[in-house]
Amino acid sequence: MSRDYDNGWRQYVPVAERRRRAMKSMAGRDTSPVEIDGRKIATTFWGGAWCKNLESYSDFANRLPRGRTYVRNGSVIDLQIESTEVRALVSGSEVYSVAIAIKRLPKKRWTQIIGQCAGQIGSLVELLQGSLSAGVMTIVTDKQGGLFPSPREISLRCSCPDWASMCKHVAAALYGVGARLDHDPELLFTLRGVDPSELVEAAIPQPVAAGKASKRRVLDADALSSIFGVDIDAGATASKKKTASKKKTAAKKKTASKKKTASKKARHPTGG
Repeated sequence: MSRDYDNGWRQYVPVAERRRRAMKSMAGRDTSPVEIDGRKIATTFWGGAWCKNLESYSDFANRLPRGRTYVRNGSVIDLQIESTEVRALVSGSEVYSVAIAIKRLPKKRWTQIIGQCAGQIGSLVELLQGSLSAGVMTIVTDKQGGLFPSPREISLRCSCPDWASMCKHVAAALYGVGARLDHDPELLFTLRGVDPSELVEAAIPQPVAAGKASKRRVLDADALSSIFGVDIDAGATASKKKTASKKKTAAKKKTASKKKTASKKARHPTGG
């Protein structure tokens, strides 16, 4: 009989020992465990908003407390967030596999969010840090029209024998997403299958004239590249326009030179 059983009953194994065994079984694999520092699962705007959204739905209420306990004690030994999908390994009496599918944000809703946020975000750094106005916070966290998924947009699956779709392992993985957003808030956009640069471009006011306004936009684009991990070449358009202007000026000079030469020949015809 297994060392974890005594007279047919499963023996209690301390959480730390279960976690040690789980991590040992993962040796050699590329894992990304969720580590919580202190009692609070999420401390930033994006992470906190994710957790608050989960807790606002009665569908999840009964199972979330155990999930909080599991994520706090380090039971989520691997968490991967990709486009419309979350995959996790959670340590319990065994190591269970969790798969969470989240629907892509509807195009119509994303377009509405972009339009509503246009011109209301002070800078790209503020966007990711969550230093947003109350108006923008209301837009992105709205239960019907915001960035965060509702229960009907989430499909849950776990390899454990629990009959409930929202078992404690799934709940731990969902809270793990909130903790991960503290460090990588752009993953929320990845998860919902939308391009964050579209929101950023709408948030940056279009410059009325060249000069300082144009320079400020270039600096904001550089900040976006470093924070969001996307390449935005704000100077490319200006460079193309400058090249086109040079070509146009050269063409005008060439045409004027030809006309001047023709005029001289007309005034001083050569003999035949």
